[in-house]
Amino acid sequence: MALLEVDNLVTEFATDEGLVRAVDGVSFSVEPGATVGIVGESGCGKSVTALSIMRLLPQPMGRIASGEIRFQDRDLAQLPIPEMEKIRGCRIGMVFQEPMTALNPVHTIGRQLTEGMLLHKICEPANALRAAADLLDRVGIPSPEVRLGEYPHQLSGGMRQRVVIAMALACRPSLLIADEPTTALDVTIQAQILELIKDLQAEMGMAVIMITHDLGVIAETCDQVVVMYAGKVAERGTVFDIFDRPAHPYSRGLLQSIPRLDTEPKSRLGVIEGMVPGLRDLPLGCRFENRCEYAMDRCRELVPVLEQVADGHSVSCIRWRDL
Repeated sequence: MALLEVDNLVTEFATDEGLVRAVDGVSFSVEPGATVGIVGESGCGKSVTALSIMRLLPQPMGRIASGEIRFQDRDLAQLPIPEMEKIRGCRIGMVFQEPMTALNPVHTIGRQLTEGMLLHKICEPANALRAAADLLDRVGIPSPEVRLGEYPHQLSGGMRQRVVIAMALACRPSLLIADEPTTALDVTIQAQILELIKDLQAEMGMAVIMITHDLGVIAETCDQVVVMYAGKVAERGTVFDIFDRPAHPYSRGLLQSIPRLDTEPKSRLGVIEGMVPGLRDLPLGCRFENRCEYAMDRCRELVPVLEQVADGHSVSCIRWRDL
């Protein structure tokens, strides 16, 4: 049975120009111990999907308009806030996108690490700092006892990211949501952070949702992949389906834009022409039609739905059989 099932999730924001639907009918599931990647360009709804699961949408503008988020047989979308607070940070942990903004600059690392453990009664107050030091040691931070008394600005970017991961794992969650965990880190530190998440996942047996725009991260870490475009799921399948047999023109375009070692030295990278449509000015039919080289008149008129290509592989494109 799936640990998390997101079914037809719709998330809206109230703006001066009216309602904007940032997530529109997104569905996917996460099995216990598995890693699901959500990939797409900036603004496609990846982070809003994560914030919807955590019920951390900015208030009062953001709201879950419809759909279900079933976690361990409970619909998080309908849970009262006090009940959700018992789950958030305890059974579901989250690594936020920017570690410098995720950490409070005026509180020590020790205070921020122990806050969640004490709130969810994971350990006794007398043992909290010892448990926090153990956490820092497990995520690879040297001299953890010293770091507990330091502030975020005294740590490097890679160390701050490790602290954020330690905070997310402090209560041994069943599910970890990692939102762009390697953004703004150099390549060496990126590899270390990804390896750290994989090791801790194997050790704790938790599931992971990996949110990124980097297909290299997806290929290295994920079992299942959800490709999002303009608030909708364009394609969903195993990592082998998406990389070896992409059925959506957008998935193909993303893969063709990745540098490869086996291409000619002077060959140009693939480019997806055009821009992502604004959420207030979406096409009537397929949302990718204005950038798709295979688009036909019916693509501009018909709204595609997810169709099954093969077992566990679905695509939202009315022309996938032709391609």
